[in-house]
Amino acid sequence: MVDVTTTPCWYILHTYSGYESMVKENLERLIENNNLQNMIFDVQIPTEQTIEEKSNGKRKIVERKLLPCYVFIKMIYSNQLWYMITNTRGVTGFVGPQGRPIPLKEDEIRKMRLETVVVEGEFAVGNKVDVVSGPLEGFSGIISELNDAAQKAKVQVEMFGRITDVEVEYIQIKKSST
Repeated sequence: MVDVTTTPCWYILHTYSGYESMVKENLERLIENNNLQNMIFDVQIPTEQTIEEKSNGKRKIVERKLLPCYVFIKMIYSNQLWYMITNTRGVTGFVGPQGRPIPLKEDEIRKMRLETVVVEGEFAVGNKVDVVSGPLEGFSGIISELNDAAQKAKVQVEMFGRITDVEVEYIQIKKSST
């Protein structure tokens, strides 16, 4: 278990509808005014670019919020920070039981693209590995190809009586002990 009083973790803030950008600006101002750079490390609003077609047939790239009404914050949790953040204009509270925050897990951070988790690849082509997470959890196979830049490996696993190449992320595999 991660010690949230010393390790920075990602948390989710709930905001009023349409206030996400204002909350982010207010939190950045709070960090600056109170010298909290060593306690609050990042504030993000996850977005994606989509193509929207107008009535006149023109296409336009639009930035859309993945989760409206939510802002993500990476910080070292303390009761004092909880008080300061929940009293920021536009914030309704942290997401969690009774408004007390629960840190996001590694896979949730990756899915939301808050940060890229880099795994040191101690793998080599020909290594026997076990898949420890994802849809292929429990399968074993042999690495046939590595892509360090994308943090992915092609692994040959036996599925339905045949050898099949599947692509998995480094974080989803570990060296086999057998």
